[in-house]
Amino acid sequence: MNQDIGKPGKELSAKEAAALLGVKLPTLYAYVSRGMLRSLPGTGSSRARRYLRADIEALRDRTRGSAAAAAALRFGEPVLDSGITEMLAEGPIYRGKPALELASAGARFETVAEWLWRGEEVAPDLVWPVPTASPRLAGLARLLPADAPPASVRPLVLAAWAARDPGRFDGHVGAVLPRARTVSRLLAASLALPASPERAAEAWEARTIAEAVLIAYGCERSDAAVRAVDALLVLMADHELNASTFAARVAASAKADVYAAVQAGLATLSGPLHGGASDQVEAVLREIASVSDATRVVNERARRGEPIPGFGHPLYAASLGDPRATALIEIARGFGPDARSTNAEELHGMFALFDAMADAHRPRPNVDAAAVALRAALGMPAGAVAGIFAVGRSAGWVAHILEQSESGQLLRPRARYVGPPRAL
Repeated sequence: MNQDIGKPGKELSAKEAAALLGVKLPTLYAYVSRGMLRSLPGTGSSRARRYLRADIEALRDRTRGSAAAAAALRFGEPVLDSGITEMLAEGPIYRGKPALELASAGARFETVAEWLWRGEEVAPDLVWPVPTASPRLAGLARLLPADAPPASVRPLVLAAWAARDPGRFDGHVGAVLPRARTVSRLLAASLALPASPERAAEAWEARTIAEAVLIAYGCERSDAAVRAVDALLVLMADHELNASTFAARVAASAKADVYAAVQAGLATLSGPLHGGASDQVEAVLREIASVSDATRVVNERARRGEPIPGFGHPLYAASLGDPRATALIEIARGFGPDARSTNAEELHGMFALFDAMADAHRPRPNVDAAAVALRAALGMPAGAVAGIFAVGRSAGWVAHILEQSESGQLLRPRARYVGPPRAL
């Protein structure tokens, strides 16, 4: 290429301009037709259009910037500042405190939630008061079909409560925090619906959120079980700008009230690529009729080119895996001999799946698969994990809602238009 192209005022041919942009000629012409780039008429006997190097470089810089921004939305570079959670190889760090250390130390969910929200130390035995008003869960249950998907129950319960709260539009921290505590309690109690309004009412009155979860699913409330649920809730409390958290932040940036912003998180969490991932793990588990089936299931899925859900995570090195999963699997193994007989086969099936994946040198389990193993160990029904995920993640949603509201910024990213050119 002519060395004069390096001169700022140099006029380039179409071929030279396309090469500098790193695109093909049809793309260059499309830029011109869309008004993104100007071309100059040819001089002398040449009718070929010409392009100024300065224009080409400016367009190149803009497209590179938009490409970087687009990549940032797919596990790429950070797109906003946050003081809530730092993502490291050893797992999420909540305002400077490693989530795994909090979980292993037996931190209660309520304590960790308050830490995420306020960044202030609270009593380790903190208990949230039960609101005096009742959510009328039995009446809500009558509105639901007996086989209502759990993901459809939670938004209904939250919307019904919000409709009765005329003060929900107060965005000050002092007004939001009591409502945030109620949101977590509501989500925990709703785990029993529509199957058992009675258990839902009992869960609403529970002393702690972990106990409410166990009551909602009709599980024993031993000290070990409560600690295990607290650990699960703590490790699910926040994971930086995951899809549901970003959705909640977008709603909060538009000054939506806390209930509406949490609803945005719930809607996004319901997707099979996010909170619904555990249900996909459950589907794989149903294919494992006995421990010996695990290897066959892994091999058959590999033959069909189907991934095993619940394994691998883009934010953690493949050699180390999701550290949250490692902690939860260890807790689940501790329940092994004492697991309820109705779930013992499921628990053994999950352990066999972990071993089969390891033997095949496939990705390590992530938090979704690990949580399914723990729910089996605790005697919870299939499908319970997605609901618990919502309860735990409500703490992170609220933390991000508060942070986004305080920033005063409206989240409004731009799109790069790639449709048909403007009609002339």
